[in-house]
Amino acid sequence: MLHSPTQTDAVIIGAGPVGLFQVFELGLLEIKAHVIDSLPEAGGQCIELYPDKPIYDIPAIPVCTGRELTENLLKQIKPFGAQFHLGQEVTQLEKQADGRFLITTSKDQHFLSKTVFIAGGVGAFQPRTLNLDGIEAFVGKQVFYSVKNPDQFTGKKIVICGGGDAALDWALHFVDKAASVTLIHRRDDFKAAPASIAKMRELCKNQQMQLLIGQIINYEAEHNQISKISVTDIDGKDHSIAVDDLLIFFGLSPKLGPIADWGLDIDRKQVAVDTEKFQTSIPGIYAVGDINIYPGKKKLILSGFHEAALAAFAAAAYLNPEKHIQLQYTTTSTKLHKVLGVSPATFE
Repeated sequence: MLHSPTQTDAVIIGAGPVGLFQVFELGLLEIKAHVIDSLPEAGGQCIELYPDKPIYDIPAIPVCTGRELTENLLKQIKPFGAQFHLGQEVTQLEKQADGRFLITTSKDQHFLSKTVFIAGGVGAFQPRTLNLDGIEAFVGKQVFYSVKNPDQFTGKKIVICGGGDAALDWALHFVDKAASVTLIHRRDDFKAAPASIAKMRELCKNQQMQLLIGQIINYEAEHNQISKISVTDIDGKDHSIAVDDLLIFFGLSPKLGPIADWGLDIDRKQVAVDTEKFQTSIPGIYAVGDINIYPGKKKLILSGFHEAALAAFAAAAYLNPEKHIQLQYTTTSTKLHKVLGVSPATFE
């Protein structure tokens, strides 16, 4: 072994909302975790795809954005001191003779863990890209597959490509903020909220933005900057559009990736689990959130939170088979108050 591995009780693969809540549930049971994610920051799809889009189905929170949800989860797990290893994928997972799992990442980091929690959403996903020669040189400069800082596009000539919620949401957002907004989609059929589609068509009718049904076929660059794009519409007519920034929302290309080679039971590119422990076919490995599948599965964040709680209790029993794992409540348990670093609240 070239590098001495980091030894731990738990490794969580995936730093989306469910992976973050898994840290919390393990922390309440005094199980420390390391978290690995292929994205450069925590939050998963909430941050990568819709950081400023409202979410309405988190219990007791009438509305929050993906960014707010992530920030609150990070605040909630702060007492547990989870260590994050971002911008790298798990490339290998091998069970050792002593029952632990040796995990290797794309940055050549190694972990020796007693348990593993796969919370990788749809897998190691990548955005579907614009297929034009040389366009990758402009990614992060003028070509963007997600919006991290909306203010940087103020006053710009923006072209948005796509026909889903992300494309229409951002097109509507930038009207009256950008110098111009052009929405390009390959067909006049959109997979977005009906209200958003209606609003987009109204804005086009009022000439506040432009809709072009067609596909980008080329671009022009001057002084190492894209200045124009060429679009062929559905009638075969070519259009030249001046542009400062291209926002591409073609959706994600989910890839199960190396997970498929770990010897787990896989069903339709998802990891099969039981509904008592959310354990996979390999004892000590659990799968929570969108990556798993079982009868009646619903791909909701709140479902993932429930799965994380049961997986944590199962892991605690797995780690300490001789110990009775007592269910305690954060409202009354002085032990949990100590773990959380809070003082018990007093209610009049």
